[in-house]
Amino acid sequence: MAALLGNLRNSLIAGFLLALVVFVLYGLIAGGLTAIVSSQGFWAFVLRWLHVLSAILWIGLLYYFNFVQIPTMPKIPDEQKPAVSKFIAPEALWYFRWSAMATIATGLILAGLNGYFLDAVTLGATSGFNVPGNTLIGIGMWLGTIMWFNVWFVIWPNQQRALNIENRFPDLTKDQKAGHGRTAMLFSRTNFVLSIPMLFCMVGATHLSG
Repeated sequence: MAALLGNLRNSLIAGFLLALVVFVLYGLIAGGLTAIVSSQGFWAFVLRWLHVLSAILWIGLLYYFNFVQIPTMPKIPDEQKPAVSKFIAPEALWYFRWSAMATIATGLILAGLNGYFLDAVTLGATSGFNVPGNTLIGIGMWLGTIMWFNVWFVIWPNQQRALNIENRFPDLTKDQKAGHGRTAMLFSRTNFVLSIPMLFCMVGATHLSG
């Protein structure tokens, strides 16, 4: 058990294997795996599942940064801060930006497969605003897209400079690094704010619109 839970890769594999076991059990109850896999909505379900997993990792790390790391850093003694800035933060940022990419990619493909992409991006205009769920999911998609853009084109480039990740910016002054760090923090906080209505829209598109 220690070998399984003591290794992240092994734990991840175990999680997916358990999900497979649950799927097989469900298939036995529901009349057979072949019928389920060949059904029209199966791959859309798989994509939605991966979309949700990616989003949990992305938003979970966003909340970690905003609830834990950002407020705690000023309290850490200067001699201990490199443990966070040189090791923990770069690793967290790797998962942060790639989970954001996975979330938006699976979300866009899912919208296309389910046939609501155009309605969503136009906020329901193409359906005459007669389907409130399309407007809600569209607002959520646009908010998520803004957040993804902030991650890849604002937060990540500024954090690279603020933390001198992979020693790519060794010549920046302390004040320059602080400026980049503050920009990254403000856009991370922006994403934190946007995440709340974004999640409201994503959940509401299904449950509020019936």
